[in-house]
Parts: sequence; C-alpha cells; structure tokens
Amino acid sequence: MRIGVIGTGRIGTIHANTLSRHRDVGSLILTDADAARAQHLAQRLGETAAPGADEIFRWGVDAVVIATATAAHAELIGRAARSGLPVFCEKPIALDLPGTLRALAEVEAAGTVLQTGFQRRFDTGYRGAREALRSGRLGRLHTVRALTSDREPPPAAYLPVSGGLYRDTLIHDFDILRWVTGQEVVDVYAAGSDAGPPVFRAAGDIDTGAALLTLADGTLATATATRLNGAGYDVRMELAGELDQIVVGLDDRTPIASTEPAGPPAADKPWTGFVDRFRPAYEAELSAFVEVVRGERPNPCDGREALQALRIAEACELSRRERRPVRLAEIAGAAESLPG
Repeated sequence: MRIGVIGTGRIGTIHANTLSRHRDVGSLILTDADAARAQHLAQRLGETAAPGADEIFRWGVDAVVIATATAAHAELIGRAARSGLPVFCEKPIALDLPGTLRALAEVEAAGTVLQTGFQRRFDTGYRGAREALRSGRLGRLHTVRALTSDREPPPAAYLPVSGGLYRDTLIHDFDILRWVTGQEVVDVYAAGSDAGPPVFRAAGDIDTGAALLTLADGTLATATATRLNGAGYDVRMELAGELDQIVVGLDDRTPIASTEPAGPPAADKPWTGFVDRFRPAYEAELSAFVEVVRGERPNPCDGREALQALRIAEACELSRRERRPVRLAEIAGAAESLPG
C-alpha cells in the first residue's frame, strides 16, 4: 500500500511516523507547503518527498492523509474523492458548515471513504467510559462534565484562522460526548470570555468558554475550555449516574492539585500538550485507517460524525454571540445517524 501524506507539521509527522512503521504500508509520499520540512522528514523515514499535492495524485497512491492547514482540507478531500481515493483528514473538514457540506457531498457522490481525525475515540480512557456506560455500571446517566485546558495559547497567527475556541478546541469534547453517550445534543447555552491576552480580542476570539448542553434523553452536560491553563494540559470527562461515577483523564500526570490534607500531590510531570497526552490515540486512529483502506473494518469516524460535532460548535458560537439558548434544529445539516 502506498499512501500520500499532505502536511508534515506536528500531526502530519506523527501520522507519517506511524504509517512508515506499519507492516501493511509499503511506502509514503510526503509533501508540505514547506518543501524543506517534507524533504527532511522523508529522508529521516526513508520515504519519498513530492514538490506538492499535484504530484501526490499524479504519481499514484492508494490513499491520502490530509494534515494541512484547515483552509486546504475541503478542496483536498474533494480532489481525493474525485480520484476515487480513501482519505483520512484531520478535523475539521472545513471551518464552516457550507464548506463541510460541499466536501461531504463530493465524498457521497464518489462513493469513497472519509475518516476524520477525532483521536479521543481511540483513547483508552474514553473507550473505557463508553463501555462502562453501556454495561449499565452507572445506571441512568444524569450529568457529564467535560473540559479541555491548553497550557498556553497557540501562535498568534493561528488564532484568526482557527475557527475560534468552540470550533477548534471544544469540538473534540462535543464529538466525544456524542460517542461516549450515544446521544445527540438538542440544545446549548454558551458563554465566553476574552479577558485574557489582547491577542484573542484582536483575532475576534475568546480565551475561555463554557457551554451547557442538553442531550436527547435529558442528560445535562457541561463543556469548558481555556487556552491559559498554566498548570499544564488538562483533558477530562466525568460521567455521573444514579449508581456510580467515573472519570476519564485522571492520573499521575493530571495537572491539578488538591487542597485537602490527605489529597493526592500535584503531578511531577504534568501533560504538556495534546501530542504528549494523545500520542497513542493518534497512532491507533491511523492504524485503523489502514484497516479501513484494506477493507478489514468499517469506518470508525466518517464525515457525518464530524459534521454533527461542527453543528454543536456552530450552535455554541451562535449562543455566545446572541446570549440565548440555541436548539440544534436551528443549525443546518441535521443529524443523519448516531455514533456506532
């Protein structure tokens, strides 16, 4: 199997490393807007570098992995679909609903595969939470609390093209909320703060956000995020039911300290970022993509799942702007299916 990897930044490098070691992948073709970066990675891995995406498609590959800047995702997805190629694309498919719907329409028309990069579905903790809930261990679920806290802000130049905190960061919490619970979000109420560094106000973004979400079965969920968590990178999900309560993301690297006399000590080596925290999950999702391409398993996260997470993010952004509850029915692209 020959796979083209378009984009060799942080995530693209992880994906290229994973695929280069995979027993079912014979070779890679790597390309990046920074040609020297792609060339350096190709030399290190013993793979081939291409001058651009045109060569990826012209030289011939069996599948494509897209890890470029978000603005290029939809066009590359469409190009892969028209070429009859299965594609893995980092989230989001596009920064807005129209672009997402157009890309999905191309995939649907071509009858090809699009797997989207929501790596938390492959994390051991989240998978355990999903299994515990389905086993009946928690009884009736009544409350979910999710959070994502970055240790430090991304580069200033990234903020204006990121899509904002809800679409860029909390979209992971929205996706995993649906996947773990098996429930759709029916309405949201969201708020945000730009009281931190002025770079967020300059970009029209917020540095901290929160949302209250109601699920179809009446379960209440909160999701919060910040770009300014100096203690470290913190991603958790608590699920509380009538019989039991569990948490994802609580271990000896969780950057939180207890004020209780007998509480656990602060982490010696707190998580530093998403690559550090989720590296095994990133590797697992690419291994799954190889299995999908080989016809050995169904698609674990198709484009319709990414659409639903984006719809929740769009509803939250609308709620924040207009300071009102927003029903998901107000947002284009109604749900086509529940998570499998």
